[in-house]
Amino acid sequence: QVQLVESGGGLVQAGGSLRLSCVASGRFFSRYAMGWFRQAPGKEREFVAAISWSGASTYFADSVKGRFTISRDNAKNTVSLQMNNLKPEDTAVYCCAADHWGLGSGSAGDYNYWGQGTQVTVSS
Repeated sequence: QVQLVESGGGLVQAGGSLRLSCVASGRFFSRYAMGWFRQAPGKEREFVAAISWSGASTYFADSVKGRFTISRDNAKNTVSLQMNNLKPEDTAVYCCAADHWGLGSGSAGDYNYWGQGTQVTVSS
């Protein structure tokens, strides 16, 4: 069983930055690929970024490539999403998710555990 808790969301102006963190409880965090997804009001959940269980591979949605980076610290059971040059269209609830022995996936169905999410609002 893995429990995920996100933090770091908030209100920021367009062009600004935020750093989201997701802390996992439970054992064997390093066995899980981690992903970030987001959902804006009235829209479907969409993939943002993922990192393999080893951290060797990362994946990004086209909409965030070059602006967002994902990293993990297995010693601290933490995965982070650094978001730079934020745009109003990045406004959403951001959730982290864990995929046992995953390599990093953009499909929400591959993830076993989900956090509650943190709100990110980007003003124009």
